[in-house]
Amino acid sequence: MAEKIKIDVVSDVVCPWCAIGYKRLEQAITEMGIEDKIELEWQPFQLNPNIPAEGQDLEEHITEKYGSTPEQQKESQERMTDFGAELNFKFDYFKGMRMANTFDAHVLLDYAKEQGKQTALKMRLMNAFFGEHKDVSNRDVLKKELETVGLNTTEAFALLDNEELRTKVRSEEDYWKSLGVNSVPTVVFNRKSALTGAQPVAIYKQVLTELIAEQQSV
Repeated sequence: MAEKIKIDVVSDVVCPWCAIGYKRLEQAITEMGIEDKIELEWQPFQLNPNIPAEGQDLEEHITEKYGSTPEQQKESQERMTDFGAELNFKFDYFKGMRMANTFDAHVLLDYAKEQGKQTALKMRLMNAFFGEHKDVSNRDVLKKELETVGLNTTEAFALLDNEELRTKVRSEEDYWKSLGVNSVPTVVFNRKSALTGAQPVAIYKQVLTELIAEQQSV
């Protein structure tokens, strides 16, 4: 049996382009019918590691970080909403939306990986943040989303304040940064090559086709 193509998706749950990029990658994999040839793992990256526990007003945050005007932000959000609609992913930006601290979410995603439900939890958290007006730093929200994907909340929450696990997640973040990952999504193929940004479906198909051909020629 041929080895699977290992895909690492370095991303954050509050990154809109990460949602778009993954949905395009997913579409490419589905249309090629190669789901059984892929091993996908989500890797942690915090867009805003220093954001306070209570979060920050999104408009204010984007203005501070990127210098974007409210008009530019609205235009960008409308574009992302359209891209999302094409991919069956809902963006519902609203006045007063807040950027969230996502470290706890990344710790829980590490737990979900061990349970075989990492992608399910990742997409649930992205949908909650972008489409359902939920604060994904709030532990009550996190508990509810764990339940939604069928994960053991008692077990997961016991790990949430485990300093060893929190250190592990920080180390994983640092590892990817040490390799030069400084923007997300970054999609890494077989730990050898990478694409940064939300690429078109055709680009993902091209890369996957080349990787399959490589494997078959070995």
